[in-house]
Amino acid sequence: MGEVDTAAISDRLNRLVKLAMDTGEAGSIEEAEKLFSGYRLAVAIGPEARHSPTQQAALLTIVNTGRRSLLGGIEVEGIAGMPLMVSLPPYKSLEEAVAGLGGRVVRKANQDAPLVIVGDCAVDAARPFAIRITFDGWTAGIVPIEGDMRLGERHEFIPSGVLSGALAVAEAFQHLRGNQSAAGRRQTGLSLWRPEVDWRERDAIGPVINRLPSALWLIGLGNLGQAYLWTIGMLAYATPGEVQIVLQDFDVLAESNDSTSLLTQKEVIGIRKTRAMAAWAEVRGFKTDIVERRFAADFHVADHEPPVALCGVDNLLARSALEDVGFARIIEAGLGSGTSDFLGFRTHVFPGSRKARNVWNSSGEGQNIHIDLPAYRSLADAGLDRCGLTQLAGRTIGAPFVGATAAAVVIAELLRLVNGAHAYDFIDGHLRDLNHRTVISARDLMPLNPGTTAVIST
Repeated sequence: MGEVDTAAISDRLNRLVKLAMDTGEAGSIEEAEKLFSGYRLAVAIGPEARHSPTQQAALLTIVNTGRRSLLGGIEVEGIAGMPLMVSLPPYKSLEEAVAGLGGRVVRKANQDAPLVIVGDCAVDAARPFAIRITFDGWTAGIVPIEGDMRLGERHEFIPSGVLSGALAVAEAFQHLRGNQSAAGRRQTGLSLWRPEVDWRERDAIGPVINRLPSALWLIGLGNLGQAYLWTIGMLAYATPGEVQIVLQDFDVLAESNDSTSLLTQKEVIGIRKTRAMAAWAEVRGFKTDIVERRFAADFHVADHEPPVALCGVDNLLARSALEDVGFARIIEAGLGSGTSDFLGFRTHVFPGSRKARNVWNSSGEGQNIHIDLPAYRSLADAGLDRCGLTQLAGRTIGAPFVGATAAAVVIAELLRLVNGAHAYDFIDGHLRDLNHRTVISARDLMPLNPGTTAVIST
């Protein structure tokens, strides 16, 4: 029996496909991949998307998160001849962008696949799953096609497009998995302006903004860090050359990153995350600096460096040190990881009601690891030892649409900061049911001007 390379298996394993291994429903990696290759999605686009950056951000997020989650593919109809209304170099048209992100542009999408509608278009109401994305300003959601509930869709806001697109893929995924009977038959959404209120209320819409962040430090460039960049990159910067971004990570992109991280494509696998993400940002006109080391409290942010950090790492020691290096404000997100909580997300703002060191202490977070499940037994039979099995079973389940949801919440927090609005100390939500969320407002935060630049005037 030959020696099995644990690292090679781990590096190529789709982090969402791992779900079928950890529930015990798949007896091998190959069986799990076959199951997920049967999951697919159809998207129909109405003509108003031609003029709506928010609807286009929703579509592109659907394609980008969907092709990594639903391995049967994403088909898109209705975009022929549409210009691209968001910044997404090197693509010049919406059709090019969809194809470049891994979607299939078709004249008529598959009638048997779950359907997401963006805008106004005719659809067969008899479909077993058909939902519509809807938005207005800072609020976004998804609704069943039957019924007349729909937001105004007048005020454009890119993070609402990212959020609605991510929610659509999450809802389709839960329908395909068969573990949420309400999927596709409910109204679900979130206000990025006032996440504590019902997203369908008038107070949820929020104001038009005229300033965008010009200085940022990103800690971690995996699922969350790349989702932050994905959202920031589509914002309507009038002068992107005024934006400085520090990118910090120590790792190299592996094949498994393609399953969760929105800016990872096969051609950048094997490249350091910092350098691949710097190249992505610089094509958009941003200025970048890179830090290729683990985050720890062994340096201090200089006066000329960005005072605001966005954190997207899952290392407890790194997160506990976030307040120790001199950032004026830190916006942090974390994602669930196990079979029951991988649809969860949680955000913190520091300084806050609790210190980062009290939120994440050295005791760590316990995780149940089951190497006696069928897929892991098959790997043991193939020669993987107990240490390798434990290492592989301990890798987290990750869903790109959860990362995109959390990114929309984090970037909204950032945009409220740079426009002098209110902040939230803590937001906790779960895509199984967004109605059950915890939102705690921040109190006594000192005013901060983190550096801003103008929005493109319309």
